Amino acid sequence: MLFFELSFLFALGSVCGWVIELFFRRIFSAKRWINPGFLNGPYLPMYGFGTCILFGFSSIPVPKWLVVIIVFFALTLLEYVTGLIFVKVFKIRLWDYSDRFGNIQGIICPLFSVFWGAIGAGFVYLLYDPLSRLALSAAQNAWTLYFLGLFLGVMLVDVFISFNLSLKIRKAALKFKEAVHYEKLKESIAERRARLKLKVNFLFPFRSDRPLKESVEEFLEKFRGKKNQ
Repeated sequence: MLFFELSFLFALGSVCGWVIELFFRRIFSAKRWINPGFLNGPYLPMYGFGTCILFGFSSIPVPKWLVVIIVFFALTLLEYVTGLIFVKVFKIRLWDYSDRFGNIQGIICPLFSVFWGAIGAGFVYLLYDPLSRLALSAAQNAWTLYFLGLFLGVMLVDVFISFNLSLKIRKAALKFKEAVHYEKLKESIAERRARLKLKVNFLFPFRSDRPLKESVEEFLEKFRGKKNQ
């Protein structure tokens, strides 16, 4: 039963996280609608894992304020490890805090750690009890489990497709010895398609009129030129 509860919370957190990041990019960063994250579909697994971490720590019989402190560090660590793996292994920078005060390798920074702490506090004090009841109810409903299985199956296929894509990006980026800014590469491809009056694909932002290798190399050439100015 616990497995199904956690699977439901993972799915719920992944979708809600995607919505948060979608509007964050539209309002604060990119100023346009961009499909956020590593995958193509409307979900961000890091938020799903974060939700499960929040749920697990909230279940510990300790004072809530202590749980919030633990969550603050746990979610910051999750963000750092995730970001570091993508930068070092795949040469992909999923986000970049290099211009933020106190950042470490552009992967974590105090501002967003406080943001994770605020989310943790909201979860611990307001959402844990209702979400626990909702997850338990979902785990006992056959239709919910059916759609949950379908959701996770689609996500798994998306993971394989996106990892294959990331290997292509990594191969193109190796000769430049630079990590590719994932979101900015999406923007670059979308801008090119707009200039050519081609349809911009929201769910498959790397779909282009030319090989991905060429898009990555052109992007990195421009990025290197801006750094050297």
